[in-house]
Amino acid sequence: MIAALLEPSGLIEKGGPLVWVLLGLAFIGSVCVVERLFFFHRARINVGDLLVGLAHHIRRRSFAEALHEAARAPGPVARVAHAALLRYYLSRADLRDVVQEAGQLEVPRIEKNIRAILGVALLAPLVGMLGTLLGMLETFQKVSEQGGFTGPAELTAGVFTALITSVLGLTVAVPMYLFYLYFLGRAKRLVHRIERAGIEMVHLIADAREEEEFAPFRGEVTAGRKHGKAKPESVK
Repeated sequence: MIAALLEPSGLIEKGGPLVWVLLGLAFIGSVCVVERLFFFHRARINVGDLLVGLAHHIRRRSFAEALHEAARAPGPVARVAHAALLRYYLSRADLRDVVQEAGQLEVPRIEKNIRAILGVALLAPLVGMLGTLLGMLETFQKVSEQGGFTGPAELTAGVFTALITSVLGLTVAVPMYLFYLYFLGRAKRLVHRIERAGIEMVHLIADAREEEEFAPFRGEVTAGRKHGKAKPESVK
């Protein structure tokens, strides 16, 4: 009997119509999990190496090469860096706003389908419990229709059938909740990398621009010092 119930046809036949609801939730959750796995795999990037490569181009004022490298790199971190490089001529405060807005646009993409996975994990046991209660009601209704004269075997079979939906609901909910915790941690770490990359890009671009602006001034000071040292020799 147990082997027959574990088969898909046995589950659908004995568990009732709510088994279809649980199978639908399992399908939706599986699609969301696969989509998130592919997303985080594509978004995986070494932020340190990306920033080092971009910093090398920015210090040489090669913004075209930096834009090309940021556009070629995958993931939301590279897109935020690309947004900052497109507006490298702005002030430090304006660049900070640009980076913040670009990061906020990436958050919905990062959190996509994570709430759906949590919803499946929360709904599946509730649907399973509802199916169990409906099955118990049906079992006791049959007992009452027969005047309370029901054998233990029939009663046990009815209760066992009613518990199928609870078992199936927990089977769906437990892995979905684990996937939710995993993706939630990945999303938080990715948002932290975006914030870090945005701050570094603002400082790199602003510092490179300020160094070029003050370079002529430093050259004039150096030339003035050399001229001041050479002036007493001319007087002699």
